[in-house]
Amino acid sequence: MWRIWLLFDPRRVLVALGTFLFVLAILIHFILLGTPRYNWIGSSAAAPTATSSLAPLPASQGSAGQ
Repeated sequence: MWRIWLLFDPRRVLVALGTFLFVLAILIHFILLGTPRYNWIGSSAAAPTATSSLAPLPASQGSAGQ
């Protein structure tokens, strides 16, 4: 395995890998923003929120902590 690093400069490999991963992350985010379901920047009426169907917790009736 160490002979591979004799062929490639580790700094260039790490910079290229970081650049590739950054471009991939930006691409994935733009693809998600292009869909109406996963567009978190656009109008909130496009997709229902997950908290809209949740009910509040009932009040505690125990005397613990008092």
